[in-house]
Formats: sequence, C-alpha cells, structure tokens
Amino acid sequence: GAHGTGASVPPVDMQVVRMKLATPAFGTLELSATSHPDLFEMAKVGLGALGVVTEVTLQCVDAHDLLEHTYTTTRAQLQKDHIRILKEHRHARFMWIPYTDTVVVVTNDYLPSSMLELGDEARRAQLPPPKYTPAEATAPMRDLLKEMYQIQHLKRIAPTAATALEESVDSMGFGALRDELLAIDPLNVDHIKRVNQAEADFWTRSESYDIGKNTNKLQFDCGGQQWVSEVAFPVGSLESPSHADFRYMQELLQMIEVKQIPAPAPIEQRWSSSSSSRMSPAATGGGGYTTMDDVHSWVGIIMYLPTDDATQRTDITEAFFNYKKECAGSLWGRYGAQEHWAKIEVPSKSKDCEALDSIQRRLKSRFPVETFNALRRQLDPNNVLANPHIDPNNVL
Repeated sequence: GAHGTGASVPPVDMQVVRMKLATPAFGTLELSATSHPDLFEMAKVGLGALGVVTEVTLQCVDAHDLLEHTYTTTRAQLQKDHIRILKEHRHARFMWIPYTDTVVVVTNDYLPSSMLELGDEARRAQLPPPKYTPAEATAPMRDLLKEMYQIQHLKRIAPTAATALEESVDSMGFGALRDELLAIDPLNVDHIKRVNQAEADFWTRSESYDIGKNTNKLQFDCGGQQWVSEVAFPVGSLESPSHADFRYMQELLQMIEVKQIPAPAPIEQRWSSSSSSRMSPAATGGGGYTTMDDVHSWVGIIMYLPTDDATQRTDITEAFFNYKKECAGSLWGRYGAQEHWAKIEVPSKSKDCEALDSIQRRLKSRFPVETFNALRRQLDPNNVLANPHIDPNNVL
C-alpha cells in the first residue's frame, strides 16, 4: 500500500507485474495477471500473511529529472486552485500548518522540452532565483529559539556561554531548529502555535524552483523520531471531483483549533490513483471506491519525539493517540478513510487508544477480510505466518 504523490500515479503495488510466493501448504506459486490472478491481486498487499515473497518483478520507468516548485498559499486561495493543481501537475503535495493560514504547495513535473537538451548549469540559469538565502529563510525560527533560550539576557550575565549558544543556534538547519523548538514545550498549545507560525514564515521565505532526480524530489524529510498516522479516502475523479479532500482538511484543522490539540506541522496531503490490489487502502470496489478512475487523498498527521526524556516521550505518545482517536471518531467514518497498513498500531491498554473492535469493524467494512482469511487458511493451515497484527485474535 505504499504510495508516491500524483493524482494519476498509482500506489507502488500497481508496479508489481509478477511475483513468486512461497506458501506453507502449496510450496512456491508464481502469480501474475494470468497465473492465479485472484490470488495475485490479494497477495500484492498480502501483509506477509499469505506466504513469503521470494521474487518480484516490477514495472519501472527510467530515472528522470523533475522541475520542482515550492511555494505557499492561503487556505481560501487553495480552495480555488487545488483541483487545477492536481490536473496540471504530475506530482503535487500540500503541507498544512495548523493554527496558521499558510499551506505549502510542492509540485514536480517533467522538464519542459526547452530544457531537455541543456546541461545542468544552463537549465538552472533559466530558473527564477530565490528571494531569500537559506539563512534568511530560517531566521524566524532561529530568532524564536534565541528568544526561548533568553540569549540576550544570558549575554549580560554569561557572555561567553551566550556566544557559544548563539553560534550553535546559527549553525542549525530547518529540521534541527524545529526539533529544538518543539522540545522546549511540545504539548503546550500556545508554544506550538508560535513554532508553527515560525515554520510558516520559513516556508514563505523558501519559495523556490529546483531541478533534481525523481528519486530525490519525490521524498520528504520529516525530521527525527515521530508518531505518524496516515489515511486514504476517495475524492472522486479528476473530471468529476467530490472535493472531499479539501473538506476533510477544513474539518481536521477546525477540530485541531476547537479542541486545542498541540498539533505540529506539517499535516501532509498527497494523492494517488486507484489500485486493483484488493487489500490496498486505494483499492477499487468497496467503501465508496468504485472505479479505476477514482483519485484517493492520503493525509498524515504527526507528533515529534524531540527529546530522550522518558516521561516527556510517554506524554507525547499519549497525546498523539488521543489526537488520532479524535480523527478516527470525527472524520474517518464519514469520509470512508482507511488507515495505511503500516500506520495501524495494535491497541494497548491506554485509554487514548482506539478500541480493537472499532478497528476491526472499520477494516471489515472496507476490505474483503473474510476472503483474505479464507485464503490464509488454505495457504497457511497451521498459521505459521501469523503475527500480532494479523492473528485471528487481533486486528484481522
């Protein structure tokens, strides 16, 4: 169920054209669209439960350069533009910053024909120059961190220490600055609002164009250790969009603000086309997913674990699961949202965790769980491939 971003780009499982599956009951089976096709469509997102994949053939594309544009906009302007952006750009992602009116838009496209025959230096010469240097872009975050560290006060009582601390702050990049800022008071909503605003200012100053390999441009550095939950849900087709993707974000941001959730940035939103894999969160054929023309939006919430303090990490973990529980209760059911398989956490005894029976009901309403488990019994009658997520007494 892994995915990139682009309304016309399918999840990674759709790149699988053939696979060999070693099963406890029947040995190694070769699967494809013409060999055991039903099992093939189930096994492409098989969760490790149907057998051990020993060989896979992927449909690939040649490595290529992409033209990237990063800029910021407002929520109101994005409401007008977001369908156009999805139609006009091969790859697009939005990064929403809670408690601000700033949304970061990142698009990537094939190079225009006028650039294809040029060398790297000549290509870059055609790009508009950035308005700010990297140091100027991170200045709002550095200034806030220096204020939090009370460096001006420290200069009066311990100038040598103050100079060393200031030099340390000045040497930090964006990710390190965000981690340091969040670590000061990660669950204080007023503090998070200030950090998010500084990050919004950073992105506003970071508007730029760049050229790079697709393998580098279609990824995002989220920072250090973190909790993440990501869901996918249908949003109509490009020709007949439902606008559920924008409504979902409006409701999510409103929920954060009303409930005063200490939600850091970004809330990342991506898109993919449909998948024929029956256990994919972007699968066709159920829960509102009807045709291969459907587009799916993927939305990920995040909380960082910026320190090694055990008590603080426990508090952040509990806050995150409460945040996720609010999303599940308020949004997921109404939008037909299904959590990414890799982001489902087996519930603990914490009061903030979503109940196991709630997770099971949602999965059964969306996926062919009975068919999947019937295949498991055929291929693995002694349940040797079971794990905590797919054991009959747990999530599946």
